[in-house]
Amino acid sequence: MSTNDYVKYVTQQLVKYMDTPKETRKMQKEERKHQDLSTSYYSNRWFGVLPFALKLLMNKKKNH
Repeated sequence: MSTNDYVKYVTQQLVKYMDTPKETRKMQKEERKHQDLSTSYYSNRWFGVLPFALKLLMNKKKNH
């Protein structure tokens, strides 16, 4: 992606954000907060993919 494309994309996103009403932005923010908040989500968010990979490996060994 060239610099010009990046600037164009950022400008479009900024204009899109500023055109949405404040109430709509607040509602969207709340919806993002309440989306799937499973334990794997938190482990990935706080510790990365490595704990998730170890968990999958252990489950695989346990099932076989």
